[in-house]
Amino acid sequence: MQEADAVQSLAALAQVLRLRLFRALVVAGPEGLTPGTLAEQLGVAGNTLSFHLKELTRAGLVTQERQGRNLVYRASFDTMDALLRYLTENCCEGAGCAAAEAVAPGRCVPDVPHVHGDR
Repeated sequence: MQEADAVQSLAALAQVLRLRLFRALVVAGPEGLTPGTLAEQLGVAGNTLSFHLKELTRAGLVTQERQGRNLVYRASFDTMDALLRYLTENCCEGAGCAAAEAVAPGRCVPDVPHVHGDR
């Protein structure tokens, strides 16, 4: 992921309803959700929902597919993963994060010895 793509993704998520939409689609998984279901779950009007889905789609965080008469929206897990990789690629100066991943998935923890009381 390039810096400009990361900025676009983060900007798209920097709004309460869009963040809620994206998280709802992440929870829904690969099955995705229709706009009607999303509107009902989030208690938002259709035109407002459409505007925010368009922003998430433009940022590459959401995809849409027509299934018959319905549109189905899905979180783009590839883009989400690329954004997370971009944000953490230099975590801990490249050391220690792989081991931390095994202990606490999704968490970057420096691999430094803990010294209690010593300064």
